[in-house]
Amino acid sequence: MSLKIAIIGRPNVGKSTLFNRLVGRKVAIVHDKPGVTRDRREAPAKLRNMNLLIIDTAGYEYSKEDSIEKRMWEQTKKAINDADVCLFLYDARDGLQPYDEHFAQLLRQMHKPVILLANKCEGKVFEDGLGEAYKLGFGQPIPFSAEHNLGMLDLYDALLPHYEKIKEKQASQDVSAPINQNDDGSEEISEEAWKKRTIQLAIVGRPNVGKSTLVNALLKDDRMLTGPEAGVTRDAISNAWEYQGRKINLVDTAGLRKQARVADSLEKMSAASTKRAAFLAQVVVLVLDADAVLDKQDLTIARQVLDEGRALVIAVNKWDIANRKQALEQLNYKLKTSLAQAEGVPTVTVSALKSEGLDKLMRAVFKVYDRWNLRIPTAPLNKWFADVLDSNPPPLGKNNRRIKLRYITQAKTRPPAFFIFSSNPEGLPDAYLRYLINNLRETFDMGGIPIRITVRKGNNPYQDKK
Repeated sequence: MSLKIAIIGRPNVGKSTLFNRLVGRKVAIVHDKPGVTRDRREAPAKLRNMNLLIIDTAGYEYSKEDSIEKRMWEQTKKAINDADVCLFLYDARDGLQPYDEHFAQLLRQMHKPVILLANKCEGKVFEDGLGEAYKLGFGQPIPFSAEHNLGMLDLYDALLPHYEKIKEKQASQDVSAPINQNDDGSEEISEEAWKKRTIQLAIVGRPNVGKSTLVNALLKDDRMLTGPEAGVTRDAISNAWEYQGRKINLVDTAGLRKQARVADSLEKMSAASTKRAAFLAQVVVLVLDADAVLDKQDLTIARQVLDEGRALVIAVNKWDIANRKQALEQLNYKLKTSLAQAEGVPTVTVSALKSEGLDKLMRAVFKVYDRWNLRIPTAPLNKWFADVLDSNPPPLGKNNRRIKLRYITQAKTRPPAFFIFSSNPEGLPDAYLRYLINNLRETFDMGGIPIRITVRKGNNPYQDKK
């Protein structure tokens, strides 16, 4: 049970700073440039004994045209409608501005409970000017400073009545299932329960390839801000989602350009947010434009994802308007010549705008996720290893010494990693190690995931046992 809170106000009044303060970590990008936040972002938080769901929103800027500001306002309205209570921020240093009053008028028409926060109120000099805020019609403002953590106790007192009300309302709806426990009190996790754990899924790619449109199509909701402008998404936005009974944390990210072209500090922060989301994900969907598949930047992103040990799926978007034969030929050529370390990576053609190919995409995501979690039983693994050594024994090592590979064991999953014990691990040629990885991937259907094999020196612990 959580109280939904939407943080609203005009640009650059400190909404994202407050969001990060309540969540307890730097989730949203904070920058001096106004209008950094464009999409609405949700995250759980806790304020003393209250469980909260905080929604960060774009700053309100009035626009009649079909502009990005208009679309940002539509996203903010959805956040307000979803919220139980709104935190209206204004800048106490600047005093009330016309946008504040206009925004307050729109907010009153939506009939939502509102708590007024006079942010950036670090001293008495600003508190003396709070009286003008009464004209907004939201009662007494709370002197507050999100950056300096001032006013939290007053905010707690203001939120508590709303929390108690929602707590009473949801108490009768609590149908939490009991957790099976072992005799020692530890949680029992079955194989079926493991598969029901939340999948961390990130959507990445170059700017303007349709990442946010794809996220909206999957969610069947205009959750993310989209438009013809490149670089609309500036931050990594998580969305809790369920598809065919499986829980997914779906993350939309900002487009990644070539690093040499990124000069603006805000774009650097956006790129860092995207990479952090991709490297923390379990499965990454790399979205390509059908007219320019796997160009140099796409290949760079794909290699970084695999180097971080994530599972990879390639989605070729805008397939409804593509030159399909040419796109497929180019894709297959680039996969063979430039992305050999991801042989067998699933590739799916989609049209995010027309919601075509989405079921195929999710089947590929689940399949590669299961591969990423794969643990190969000892008997099949040892049989494979013996067959490989019989058919193609290792050559002389780099130091011209004979190499004897003793046995193999799987060290871990997520991604699968293996240890091979050898009499001469330093001498094993890289080409032979690549051969083992490719053969292992082909034999056990492990395409699209990184496989790591480490050669160690050691003796078989079972060789002296009778």
